[in-house]
Amino acid sequence: MTSSILQTATRLLMPLLLLFAVFLLLRGHNQPGGGFVGGLVVAASFVLYSIAFSVEAARRALLVRSSTLLGIGLLVALVSGLPAVVLGQPFMTSQWTTIALGSTKLDVGTPLVFDIGVFLAVVGVVLTIVFTLTEAVLTEE
Repeated sequence: MTSSILQTATRLLMPLLLLFAVFLLLRGHNQPGGGFVGGLVVAASFVLYSIAFSVEAARRALLVRSSTLLGIGLLVALVSGLPAVVLGQPFMTSQWTTIALGSTKLDVGTPLVFDIGVFLAVVGVVLTIVFTLTEAVLTEE
């Protein structure tokens, strides 16, 4: 049984870590950050949750299987390269479009889609490894 202090701190820190991960993801292709770092922060928050509560509780909090996140992330990263091929350019060439939101214009491109795929894949692979190793150690004891 872990301490109630760790459990309370985890309940307070986890939403902040997840919000910070989204911040890192969204600023990644222009400044330091991106899908890899954001994915590591999400994975770290769920590892903290598994330490504070249990691996099973962390799996339930994740809502989807970590291996599913890995597969979806790889698929999203792959799909991000297809618009360039459709337009007759080399695979993974960045494609950009502008979305008008009232008086504000927002540039959106395939690098963000790729970063989202990397984000999901990193969360999936790290949590699959950590959860599997943790359960293997716990079953040996």
